Amino acid sequence: MNAVGRLLSRHLQDLTPGKLTWIGLRPERKAAMKMVEQVQAIKDLGLEGDRRCISTPGSARQVTLINQEHIEVIASLMGLDSIDPDLLRRNLVVTGINLIALRHQRFRIGEAEFEATAHCHPCLRMEQALGKGAVGAMLGHGGICAKIVTSGTICIGDSVIKI
Repeated sequence: MNAVGRLLSRHLQDLTPGKLTWIGLRPERKAAMKMVEQVQAIKDLGLEGDRRCISTPGSARQVTLINQEHIEVIASLMGLDSIDPDLLRRNLVVTGINLIALRHQRFRIGEAEFEATAHCHPCLRMEQALGKGAVGAMLGHGGICAKIVTSGTICIGDSVIKI
């Protein structure tokens, strides 16, 4: 492990738990997001009812997460009062914990365990959803991708805990 990895590993243990505030599923490609109060996270597949659960089994991008705090930054950079989470097409919105610090780490939400795999970079569809400049506004604020390590139910209000 390199010096940065050792430093992060030591300090990540002190992360304050966050909270899951929104869950959205994409039933099929380009379909509108469907907001739900709870969902079953299925190991190695994704969230039950989300298109990625069927179309990309074993993918490192089974679930996408974004910080509410970053949604607010994106809105500010776009000159908007707020942004509805479904426009960003991420599955989970959390608050109170730095998702970027969880990259390559394991964390728990409700009964399920996840492993953060990569940054979730914005795509050109964000320009269609939010307007010109959206990709630039989202760079560094697009959230993370994760895979599901242990199945379980997750619900709005569940804690997000680094393990």
